[in-house]
Amino acid sequence: MTKPKGSTPKALRTREAIEIAARELFAINGFDRTTVRDIGARAGIDPSMIIRYFGSKDALFAQIAAPDLHLPDLSATDSGVIGETLVRHFLDLWEGDGVGGGMPVLLRSAASNEEAAEQLRKIFLTQVFPAVARAGPPETAPRRAGLVASQLLGLALTRYVLMVPPVVMMPPEFIIRTVGATIQRYASGECLSPDEA
Repeated sequence: MTKPKGSTPKALRTREAIEIAARELFAINGFDRTTVRDIGARAGIDPSMIIRYFGSKDALFAQIAAPDLHLPDLSATDSGVIGETLVRHFLDLWEGDGVGGGMPVLLRSAASNEEAAEQLRKIFLTQVFPAVARAGPPETAPRRAGLVASQLLGLALTRYVLMVPPVVMMPPEFIIRTVGATIQRYASGECLSPDEA
């Protein structure tokens, strides 16, 4: 009986070396300035092995990226500014020096790479859902969290991945105010009728 591809001890060591090298280089240089050739050199392997094991640089990044969004405790936030608080937080992550740089890569990769899609689902289930769930009635938590995620991911897609010019040009305070108002309705559940919960 043959072993599945990539499950031999040598293959596992190679995958681990690639992942360690990639984590180090992405942390030092960021995603855009890290090449497959750089990762191969640091791992001591031929760059073609990275493509063999992971498919692409995006897919490798998606595999090793585990961004902690450090979401604020919305149960301790003034209920009238939850939307603005969330949007401000995400803009700080995406446009600051923090961990948010990985989210556009994950978002771009998720449409064609199942590992990236699974990573985004995991972030939603373990970080976004619990934060939003605490901001309103438990019975509406899944729908509220889903609506909030759709708005935040849509903003990220249009501003950082597709770079839709009007969205890119919007000042952060405008986004915080306007998108925040929509997220406020979603997070609080005021947009849901009782039979939609």
